[in-house]
Amino acid sequence: MSRVLSFSTDKHFAEQLDTLIQQSGYKNRSLFLRDASLHFAEAKRRGELVAMDDGIVLEGTIVIYYQHGIEHKLMELRHSHEIDVLSFHHNCLRDSHTCVDTMQVRGDAKSFRTAIDKLNNTHDIDKVNFVAAPMREHGCC
Repeated sequence: MSRVLSFSTDKHFAEQLDTLIQQSGYKNRSLFLRDASLHFAEAKRRGELVAMDDGIVLEGTIVIYYQHGIEHKLMELRHSHEIDVLSFHHNCLRDSHTCVDTMQVRGDAKSFRTAIDKLNNTHDIDKVNFVAAPMREHGCC
């Protein structure tokens, strides 16, 4: 069941909002504002990984773009027990001439910072991103 929520703003902000919505690929304000609100609340509640308390437990996905030859470093991470790697996937991206591994992971904030720092300082790793799973009180799992 949908509920209508409204808020007031000045004309300049409304125009900026419409531009953001269009540039982001959203088809309407409602979906954009819903997602923006959830993202903002999540960021305010947990903060960024670099500023989180060491012991906060997270789940999410690490995305690693790299060149062949460093696979042993990724295997070391998967077997290191620094973080729990629940699953992983490898793919060769032919047009960008790079490989990508995704790892569904669980661990504490300190372990993630350590692992990501090691990856970022490994020769032939081009890019590392961590996407934290949203925090929910209840859900499908």
